[in-house]
Amino acid sequence: MDDNRRKFLKITGLAALGVTTGKLDKIFGANGKTDLSSMEMIPKRFNPSPEEDAKTRLAMVIDLRKCLAEEDCNACSVACHTKHNVPQIDNPKHVVKWIWKEPYGNAFLDKENFYQKKDVAEKSVPVFCNHCDNPPCVRVCPTQATWKREDGVVMMDWHRCIGCRYCVVACPYGSRSFNWENPRPYIKNITAEFPTRSKGVVEKCTFCDERIAKGLLPACVEACKAKALIFGNLSDPDSEVRALLKENFSIRRKPGLGTNPEIYYLV
Repeated sequence: MDDNRRKFLKITGLAALGVTTGKLDKIFGANGKTDLSSMEMIPKRFNPSPEEDAKTRLAMVIDLRKCLAEEDCNACSVACHTKHNVPQIDNPKHVVKWIWKEPYGNAFLDKENFYQKKDVAEKSVPVFCNHCDNPPCVRVCPTQATWKREDGVVMMDWHRCIGCRYCVVACPYGSRSFNWENPRPYIKNITAEFPTRSKGVVEKCTFCDERIAKGLLPACVEACKAKALIFGNLSDPDSEVRALLKENFSIRRKPGLGTNPEIYYLV
């Protein structure tokens, strides 16, 4: 590879990481040598500590000790899917889901422990959108049909969604579903208070934004028989979610990816 091509690849690679032309001039001098000390390749991701950010940061804590004690309970997903008109499609290739269950080992691939208690390791856990602080789905959406609110809720505007599915590919949790079919025929009893979607758009959990706007808890939290789902303001040091995370050991799904998921599991 000649020097000109090598230099071109350096420049284009840095440009893809968000380095401006002015910074490139600073990095690459007349002699062609690279000054790495002046590089700011990766922008600081939004990941404030509770002390740094006084705003509301909505999050959920799932106490698996309580949740898994309820055998074959799906009250949270039933409540969620009913209130949000989620279609019940049997075809596994076209299934739409907001809350579902995954085997513990699949949900927490990076938490492998051969000596994990069987009452945890051999059961399935509830999973859904993690409402990440650094959501990759938001960055890739070309129409801004998905965005993150100031309180951390990752939203969807189904009218702006063009069905490109970039967000589906970007989400490392499989939390987004695409409507390959018209979903309405698959809804037994349509809930008039919540809009139905159409063929060709993506959908997912929105933390029941329509309910929290009225001061209500998310439907899944309200429906949980074991009181295993706790919802609140992570930025409030006196909130229940903060107290639970302070007093208990918690894990998150794929935290090493840098998405900073705001769904915490107590184990």
